[in-house]
Amino acid sequence: MSTGYNDLHTSYGRCLRSRGFIERFYEILLARDPQIPPLFEKTDFQKQHMALRRGISLAISWAAGDGMAQRPVEEMIRVHARMGRAPVPPAFHDHWLESLLQAVRERDDQFTPELEARWREAMGKVTHAFAVAF
Repeated sequence: MSTGYNDLHTSYGRCLRSRGFIERFYEILLARDPQIPPLFEKTDFQKQHMALRRGISLAISWAAGDGMAQRPVEEMIRVHARMGRAPVPPAFHDHWLESLLQAVRERDDQFTPELEARWREAMGKVTHAFAVAF
């Protein structure tokens, strides 16, 4: 694995240990814009929570250039592309990122402005890839 974003993996680990991190992320996300909840109408949130838990870790690795994350992240991008089974228009990617950062800010007791900048840098690469593929 690349060491480029080990600090984010560590931060994410602290978030997950705080219990309820993924649930809190979705509370924040669903409240951000009235157009977001309909995107999740038929979602099995138990499965979605597991997928996001893994997806964030993969996204961090992918942003760091880890080749092992390439294929799974490309699959996530296809799923959320215009013709995918769960399309997400690029306008909503900022909501996703801001919701993630708010949840991390709330759950990582070692969160700093520098760490926030690192999260933005890494997840910005990911959301950009999703937007371009849409």
